[in-house]
Amino acid sequence: MTDRITLKQALERIKQLEKENADLREELEYFKKRKASGRQKHNAKWMNIYNDYVICYENGMSLIEIAERNNISKRTVYRYKEIL
Repeated sequence: MTDRITLKQALERIKQLEKENADLREELEYFKKRKASGRQKHNAKWMNIYNDYVICYENGMSLIEIAERNNISKRTVYRYKEIL
């Protein structure tokens, strides 16, 4: 025989699931707002530096000068060169 669930039990279970859902939404918001470690995504600052790199590189400026101008590492400049 199957177990029958009363309306009261069903409503109680719905309340439990709604609370669980709210808790999970709160946890999800925490993870969305958390700053990721490691390399960051390409944001406006990165795009400005990269665009300046392209302009300077095309105008013949040395890679070391570009790194000093934008206050970035030489390795970053070489990584940009691989992209270009």
